[in-house]
Amino acid sequence: MSTDIKHHLNDAILMAYAAGTLPEAFNLLVASHLSLCDTCRAQAETFDALGGEIMEQMDAATPLPAGSFEQTLALISGGPVETPHEARAACDVLPRPVRDYVGGDLSTIRWKPVGMGVKQAILPTSSDASARLLFIPAGTAMPDHGHGGTEMTMVLQGAFQDADDRFARGDVEIAGSDLHHTPVADAGADCICLAVADAPLQFNRLMPKIAQRFLRI
Repeated sequence: MSTDIKHHLNDAILMAYAAGTLPEAFNLLVASHLSLCDTCRAQAETFDALGGEIMEQMDAATPLPAGSFEQTLALISGGPVETPHEARAACDVLPRPVRDYVGGDLSTIRWKPVGMGVKQAILPTSSDASARLLFIPAGTAMPDHGHGGTEMTMVLQGAFQDADDRFARGDVEIAGSDLHHTPVADAGADCICLAVADAPLQFNRLMPKIAQRFLRI
Protein backbone atom coordinates (compact mmCIF):
# COMPACT_ATOMS: atom_id res chain seq x y z
CA MET A 1 0.00 0.00 0.00
CA SER A 2 1.14 3.51 -0.76
CA THR A 3 1.58 6.16 1.92
CA ASP A 4 2.23 8.94 -0.61
CA ILE A 5 -1.32 9.33 -1.92
CA LYS A 6 -2.41 12.97 -1.73
CA HIS A 7 -5.69 13.02 -3.68
CA HIS A 8 -8.34 10.83 -2.07
CA LEU A 9 -11.96 9.83 -2.63
CA ASN A 10 -14.54 12.02 -0.93
CA ASP A 11 -17.02 10.84 1.70
CA ALA A 12 -19.98 10.99 -0.70
CA ILE A 13 -18.34 8.49 -3.05
CA LEU A 14 -17.22 6.22 -0.21
CA MET A 15 -20.72 6.24 1.30
CA ALA A 16 -22.28 5.40 -2.07
CA TYR A 17 -19.76 2.57 -2.47
CA ALA A 18 -20.67 1.20 0.97
CA ALA A 19 -24.38 1.48 0.12
CA GLY A 20 -23.92 -0.29 -3.22
CA THR A 21 -25.38 2.55 -5.30
CA LEU A 22 -22.42 3.30 -7.59
CA PRO A 23 -22.23 2.11 -11.20
CA GLU A 24 -20.03 -0.92 -11.79
CA ALA A 25 -17.27 1.15 -13.41
CA PHE A 26 -17.10 3.47 -10.41
CA ASN A 27 -17.06 0.49 -8.04
CA LEU A 28 -14.01 -0.79 -9.92
CA LEU A 29 -12.11 2.46 -9.44
CA VAL A 30 -13.07 2.77 -5.79
CA ALA A 31 -12.04 -0.83 -5.06
CA SER A 32 -8.74 -0.23 -6.86
CA HIS A 33 -8.05 2.92 -4.86
CA LEU A 34 -8.95 1.23 -1.57
CA SER A 35 -6.47 -1.55 -2.35
CA LEU A 36 -3.69 1.07 -2.33
CA CYS A 37 -4.89 3.72 0.12
CA ASP A 38 -4.95 3.02 3.86
CA THR A 39 -6.71 6.32 4.60
CA CYS A 40 -9.71 5.78 2.33
CA ARG A 41 -9.95 2.10 3.19
CA ALA A 42 -10.28 2.95 6.89
CA GLN A 43 -12.98 5.52 6.09
CA ALA A 44 -14.83 3.02 3.88
CA GLU A 45 -14.77 0.46 6.70
CA THR A 46 -16.29 3.08 8.99
CA PHE A 47 -19.16 3.61 6.57
CA ASP A 48 -19.61 -0.17 6.25
CA ALA A 49 -19.88 -0.43 10.04
CA LEU A 50 -22.34 2.48 10.14
CA GLY A 51 -24.51 0.78 7.53
CA GLY A 52 -24.47 -2.43 9.55
CA GLU A 53 -25.54 -0.53 12.66
CA ILE A 54 -28.44 1.08 10.80
CA MET A 55 -29.60 -2.30 9.53
CA GLU A 56 -29.51 -3.73 13.05
CA GLN A 57 -31.71 -0.89 14.28
CA MET A 58 -34.33 -1.40 11.59
CA ASP A 59 -37.74 -2.53 12.78
CA ALA A 60 -37.27 -6.18 13.64
CA ALA A 61 -41.01 -6.68 13.35
CA THR A 62 -40.88 -6.23 9.58
CA PRO A 63 -41.42 -9.73 8.18
CA LEU A 64 -38.96 -11.10 5.65
CA PRO A 65 -40.15 -13.00 2.58
CA ALA A 66 -40.38 -16.77 2.99
CA GLY A 67 -37.11 -18.53 2.22
CA SER A 68 -34.93 -15.41 2.65
CA PHE A 69 -32.52 -17.13 5.03
CA GLU A 70 -32.05 -20.12 2.74
CA GLN A 71 -31.54 -17.88 -0.30
CA THR A 72 -28.91 -15.85 1.55
CA LEU A 73 -27.00 -18.99 2.51
CA ALA A 74 -27.13 -20.17 -1.09
CA LEU A 75 -25.70 -16.87 -2.33
CA ILE A 76 -22.89 -17.02 0.22
CA SER A 77 -21.96 -20.60 -0.60
CA GLY A 78 -22.00 -19.87 -4.33
CA GLY A 79 -19.92 -16.70 -4.09
CA PRO A 80 -16.20 -16.33 -4.64
CA VAL A 81 -13.82 -17.73 -2.06
CA GLU A 82 -11.90 -14.97 -0.37
CA THR A 83 -8.16 -15.40 -0.04
CA PRO A 84 -5.87 -13.72 2.48
CA HIS A 85 -4.54 -10.32 1.49
CA GLU A 86 -1.65 -11.01 -0.85
CA ALA A 87 1.61 -9.13 -0.81
CA ARG A 88 1.99 -7.02 -3.94
CA ALA A 89 5.28 -6.83 -5.75
CA ALA A 90 6.64 -3.37 -6.27
CA CYS A 91 6.45 -3.90 -10.04
CA ASP A 92 2.69 -4.57 -10.02
CA VAL A 93 1.12 -1.68 -11.95
CA LEU A 94 -2.46 -2.95 -11.92
CA PRO A 95 -4.27 -3.18 -8.57
CA ARG A 96 -5.92 -6.53 -7.88
CA PRO A 97 -9.46 -5.40 -8.88
CA VAL A 98 -8.17 -4.26 -12.29
CA ARG A 99 -6.12 -7.44 -12.77
CA ASP A 100 -9.29 -9.43 -12.18
CA TYR A 101 -11.06 -7.44 -14.92
CA VAL A 102 -8.33 -7.79 -17.54
CA GLY A 103 -7.48 -11.37 -16.58
CA GLY A 104 -3.81 -10.69 -15.89
CA ASP A 105 -1.19 -7.99 -15.79
CA LEU A 106 -0.19 -5.25 -18.24
CA SER A 107 1.03 -7.81 -20.78
CA THR A 108 -2.53 -9.11 -21.25
CA ILE A 109 -4.08 -5.73 -22.11
CA ARG A 110 -5.12 -5.26 -25.74
CA TRP A 111 -4.38 -1.59 -26.28
CA LYS A 112 -5.96 0.37 -29.12
CA PRO A 113 -4.38 3.61 -30.40
CA VAL A 114 -6.42 6.81 -30.09
CA GLY A 115 -3.86 9.28 -31.47
CA MET A 116 -0.66 11.10 -30.43
CA GLY A 117 0.72 7.86 -29.02
CA VAL A 118 -2.13 7.58 -26.53
CA LYS A 119 -3.71 4.13 -26.23
CA GLN A 120 -6.80 2.86 -24.45
CA ALA A 121 -8.41 -0.41 -23.42
CA ILE A 122 -12.14 -0.31 -22.66
CA LEU A 123 -13.13 -2.60 -19.80
CA PRO A 124 -16.44 -4.49 -19.83
CA THR A 125 -18.81 -2.92 -17.30
CA SER A 126 -22.51 -2.10 -17.06
CA SER A 127 -23.87 0.50 -19.48
CA ASP A 128 -24.53 3.21 -16.87
CA ALA A 129 -20.84 4.22 -16.83
CA SER A 130 -17.67 3.44 -18.77
CA ALA A 131 -14.25 2.27 -17.59
CA ARG A 132 -11.03 2.37 -19.58
CA LEU A 133 -7.32 2.07 -19.09
CA LEU A 134 -5.32 4.88 -20.67
CA PHE A 135 -1.66 4.79 -21.71
CA ILE A 136 -0.30 8.33 -22.12
CA PRO A 137 3.29 8.74 -23.33
CA ALA A 138 5.56 10.86 -21.16
CA GLY A 139 5.08 14.57 -21.80
CA THR A 140 1.89 14.12 -23.84
CA ALA A 141 -1.12 16.38 -23.27
CA MET A 142 -4.64 15.01 -23.48
CA PRO A 143 -7.15 17.02 -25.57
CA ASP A 144 -8.75 19.94 -23.77
CA HIS A 145 -12.17 18.77 -22.57
CA GLY A 146 -15.07 19.25 -20.20
CA HIS A 147 -17.57 16.82 -18.69
CA GLY A 148 -21.27 16.13 -19.08
CA GLY A 149 -21.25 14.23 -15.78
CA THR A 150 -18.62 12.86 -13.41
CA GLU A 151 -15.24 11.50 -14.46
CA MET A 152 -12.78 9.95 -12.02
CA THR A 153 -9.21 9.21 -13.04
CA MET A 154 -6.83 7.13 -10.93
CA VAL A 155 -3.11 7.02 -11.69
CA LEU A 156 -1.62 3.52 -11.84
CA GLN A 157 1.83 4.40 -13.18
CA GLY A 158 3.73 7.65 -13.66
CA ALA A 159 1.95 10.93 -13.03
CA PHE A 160 0.13 13.78 -14.73
CA GLN A 161 -0.13 17.50 -14.14
CA ASP A 162 -3.48 19.29 -14.24
CA ALA A 163 -3.51 23.04 -13.58
CA ASP A 164 -1.81 23.49 -10.20
CA ASP A 165 -2.16 19.85 -9.07
CA ARG A 166 -0.01 16.80 -9.73
CA PHE A 167 -1.50 13.32 -9.59
CA ALA A 168 0.78 10.31 -9.03
CA ARG A 169 0.23 6.58 -8.37
CA GLY A 170 -2.93 5.98 -6.34
CA ASP A 171 -4.15 9.58 -6.62
CA VAL A 172 -7.68 10.15 -7.92
CA GLU A 173 -8.84 13.23 -9.79
CA ILE A 174 -12.60 13.81 -9.56
CA ALA A 175 -13.89 15.99 -12.38
CA GLY A 176 -17.44 17.33 -12.65
CA SER A 177 -19.28 19.53 -15.11
CA ASP A 178 -17.54 22.60 -13.67
CA LEU A 179 -14.05 21.45 -14.68
CA HIS A 180 -12.53 22.06 -18.10
CA HIS A 181 -8.95 20.85 -18.28
CA THR A 182 -5.95 19.55 -20.25
CA PRO A 183 -4.05 16.89 -18.27
CA VAL A 184 -0.39 16.46 -19.24
CA ALA A 185 1.66 13.36 -18.45
CA ASP A 186 4.91 14.00 -16.61
CA ALA A 187 7.99 14.05 -18.81
CA GLY A 188 9.81 11.47 -16.70
CA ALA A 189 7.69 8.38 -17.41
CA ASP A 190 4.73 7.08 -19.39
CA CYS A 191 1.47 7.45 -17.49
CA ILE A 192 -1.14 4.71 -17.12
CA CYS A 193 -4.53 5.59 -15.65
CA LEU A 194 -7.89 4.02 -14.92
CA ALA A 195 -10.64 6.45 -15.98
CA VAL A 196 -14.37 6.03 -15.35
CA ALA A 197 -17.19 8.33 -16.44
CA ASP A 198 -20.99 8.38 -16.35
CA ALA A 199 -21.33 10.69 -19.38
CA PRO A 200 -19.36 11.39 -22.58
CA LEU A 201 -16.55 13.93 -22.46
CA GLN A 202 -17.14 17.33 -24.05
CA PHE A 203 -14.53 18.48 -26.57
CA ASN A 204 -14.23 21.94 -28.13
CA ARG A 205 -11.87 21.07 -30.97
CA LEU A 206 -13.16 19.45 -34.15
CA MET A 207 -10.85 16.43 -34.44
CA PRO A 208 -11.55 15.06 -30.94
CA LYS A 209 -15.27 15.56 -31.58
CA ILE A 210 -15.03 13.51 -34.79
CA ALA A 211 -13.01 10.77 -33.11
CA GLN A 212 -15.28 10.63 -30.07
CA ARG A 213 -17.98 8.45 -31.63
CA PHE A 214 -15.44 5.88 -32.81
CA LEU A 215 -13.34 5.82 -29.63
CA ARG A 216 -16.36 5.78 -27.26
CA ILE A 217 -15.00 8.55 -25.05
